[in-house]
Amino acid sequence: MLFNFSRTKKILIALILTTVSINCFAKDDITFANFRDIRDLNPHLYSGEMWAQNMLYESLVHYNEDGTFSPWLAESWTITNQGKTYTFKLRQDVTFSDGAKFDAHSAKLNWDAVLSNKVRHTWLEMVRLITDIKAIDDYTLQVNLSEPYYPFLIEIAVTRPMRFISPNSMKNGETKDGVNAYIGTGPYVLTDHKKDQYAIFTANPTYWGNKPQIKKVTMKVIADNQSRLMALEKGEIDLIYGKNMVDADSYERFSKMDKFQTLMSKPVSSRIVLMNTTRPALSDIHVRQAIEHIISKKDISEGIFNNSEAPADTLMATNIPYANLGLKPYEYNPKLAEQLLDQAGWVKANGENYRQKDGKPFEITLYYDSNTASQKTIAQYMQDEFEQVGLKLNIHGEEEQGYRDRQKAGDFDMVFDISWGMPYDPQSFLSGMKLPVYGDYMAQQGLKEKPQIDASISKALISTDEQERQNLYRYVLQTLHDEAVYIPLTYERNRAIAVKSLKGIEFAPSQFDIPFEKMHY
Repeated sequence: MLFNFSRTKKILIALILTTVSINCFAKDDITFANFRDIRDLNPHLYSGEMWAQNMLYESLVHYNEDGTFSPWLAESWTITNQGKTYTFKLRQDVTFSDGAKFDAHSAKLNWDAVLSNKVRHTWLEMVRLITDIKAIDDYTLQVNLSEPYYPFLIEIAVTRPMRFISPNSMKNGETKDGVNAYIGTGPYVLTDHKKDQYAIFTANPTYWGNKPQIKKVTMKVIADNQSRLMALEKGEIDLIYGKNMVDADSYERFSKMDKFQTLMSKPVSSRIVLMNTTRPALSDIHVRQAIEHIISKKDISEGIFNNSEAPADTLMATNIPYANLGLKPYEYNPKLAEQLLDQAGWVKANGENYRQKDGKPFEITLYYDSNTASQKTIAQYMQDEFEQVGLKLNIHGEEEQGYRDRQKAGDFDMVFDISWGMPYDPQSFLSGMKLPVYGDYMAQQGLKEKPQIDASISKALISTDEQERQNLYRYVLQTLHDEAVYIPLTYERNRAIAVKSLKGIEFAPSQFDIPFEKMHY
């Protein structure tokens, strides 16, 4: 047989060129949608998107899925002085993306900047307990506490505020009044941003760690849920990621489409409604307990979330540390609810639609975040359930900032809320109850036990006795449960919908992070 060597050579060359072309032009970028702008990415404040801050800034230690810690910007650490001194040996090969050196001096400068704005970080017990921070040498950082504090490593590992920004970005060595640029040591840098439209992150060329395979991440601001889904179907974006970025019905619809993949995390936090015990109608424990009995978590789980979120029996799931307490759930029992309302003096008057007490009808308002797709649906369901037992529930949606401001001021009867999930639960979530930084503090002011609740939280955080700590957490969680301050609804799960070709999509230990550095095609 005779071979046409000229033709064979042409085919081989063509195959080589095709392979080179494919390798050269392999997709290495992601476009995804977020419901709002990235906002202020100062790592020492709380206005920015946490997923974006996590792309830029790093911590000394990494919190792992199993609750352990691994080295990050610190190669190792020791704990001495009965748990009151932490000494970190830092990596010596790290620079900020502007070329500034990361060392013990820049690390101390960062943490000193956080401490100088201590009033802003009162939810972190750690900030109150730090007595001094020392640069022992160029790559040894020491932190001294006034008392032992078991969540210390957890709280320096989370996304904010104990991460590191370039000294060149600071204003006179401070960050409390803003920063000059968002420069960190992380795997990405922010290279372009148009407010309320888009933000572009590109791989940090000087990154000390494993280089991400995704070289460019573009975030588009698409506020509307349906518009995000349409953009995904049209190929305008590659990924939707987050707890409240897609409703359960749409998630199920996309799960049946060949072009896309759907992923769901294990339960990450509790979806709850907070009742303000200082409001006249809700100051009576019998009324709050009655409301607990008129909400069917099973109906919400099945009817609104298609069983993707399990009914929540307690404020925190039993897999959360110190939370497996055997608390008796409030069962769905409208008959019992009506008995409790009668006992509280809220009775059905002839010809009236709503129960009355002292001639005044029962009427309260539930506030929800209009940016969260599921909250309005749950609110409408609750409104119907209230109606069945003769209670009037108004529902009112607000943009997130106004909604958060209302919570902090305690200007609500009932409001949607969440626990913070791992690694923040239970210690950080409970610590935030002690001061008026979230709605919890104001909502609990009607409880006679409030001073003891706060004191128990403070003592648990510094206790070195595991059994004492468990007993203190038991008292707090048992009391809040018995007093019916929170209505646990479901245990939330993170969701992702992406094009089939995108690989390595994972869920981080913190529900607020998106690990783009692990993704690839």
